[in-house]
Amino acid sequence: GPQWLGEHFLQDHWVLAVSGTHGKTTTASMLAWILEAAGMSPGFLIGGVPGNFAVSARVGESVFFVVEADEYDTAFFDKRSKFVHYRPRTLVMNNLEFDHADIFPDLAAIQTQFHHLVRTVPAEGLIIYPEAERNLAGVLERGCWTPCETTGEGGLWSVRMVSGDGSAFHVLHDDELQGRVQWSQVGQHNIANALAAIAAARHVGVRPEQACEALCEFAGVARRMELLADIAGVRVYDDFAHHPTAIATTLAGLRKKVGDEKILAVIEPRSNTMKLGVHRESLAAATDEADQVFWYQPEGLDWSLTEVVASGSAAARVIASLDELVAKTLAEARSPCHILIMSNGGFGGFHRRLVTELNAVCEPN
Repeated sequence: GPQWLGEHFLQDHWVLAVSGTHGKTTTASMLAWILEAAGMSPGFLIGGVPGNFAVSARVGESVFFVVEADEYDTAFFDKRSKFVHYRPRTLVMNNLEFDHADIFPDLAAIQTQFHHLVRTVPAEGLIIYPEAERNLAGVLERGCWTPCETTGEGGLWSVRMVSGDGSAFHVLHDDELQGRVQWSQVGQHNIANALAAIAAARHVGVRPEQACEALCEFAGVARRMELLADIAGVRVYDDFAHHPTAIATTLAGLRKKVGDEKILAVIEPRSNTMKLGVHRESLAAATDEADQVFWYQPEGLDWSLTEVVASGSAAARVIASLDELVAKTLAEARSPCHILIMSNGGFGGFHRRLVTELNAVCEPN
């Protein structure tokens, strides 16, 4: 587990850890790829599969090791967050919101764990976080003895947009141009992830210009706005979003990319936090950028999805059967259309069934 990894392997490495409520997997994947493109052959342990590597973990051939640092507890008998075992020299903190309601009573409890993490970073290390993240500023105000660099508006690292959807932008350090990124990703969240990765890579000696060039070849991460199929003008995407903020950000990124074309969101509220109903007040508004939303009502949800989603501006309906969900989604799939499936689980094979049925419907006679 995390403790063994920290004690027996990571202590001999320069650890670059990526933490936060959202964007850990994507940012860690970007960072590992930047170091790889710079010839550093880093090791990594990531909670998803980066498209540039096709594996989620490897030992690597250098002192550098990128780890996705999760705040979830280490084990049922060790309630410390996993990330306190990693002792990073370079720490990225992406953002901080209330999540994991099954183990944390409130935001302050999560901030305490993040402060434990901050205290493990040595004085000669570096902590990178967004200037605008008040919840993270609250963590650092409890005491920080490590240099910090900030990203985003008002931060040391910032961007100048080239395209509105985030597929091209200039990177600035202290208001000086460092390079340009033109890539296959979209959305403000991915730009924020990129800035953190570029800043972290510079800490281990990669020039920002080099990092920008590497990101132009970044292949994304499985299940992060991953295009599963493009069938007769109907595009099907898979995304891991399982928190209202992530749902809203992912939809906003897609909306900027596709303009007025129809977006149909299909969402399974599956995470432990979702099932407990912690975020239900903000769920409906999270889907405002969609034209239509189908919510899947999983078993064991002890609150009413129907009542909650009725307040949103997008046309929404709650469906309790996978067969009906496939049928209703097919009925709405008229070109041009973008179907965004959001779940942090397997969704009962829904993705595969939908794509198979779409292929059957759209096959030329």
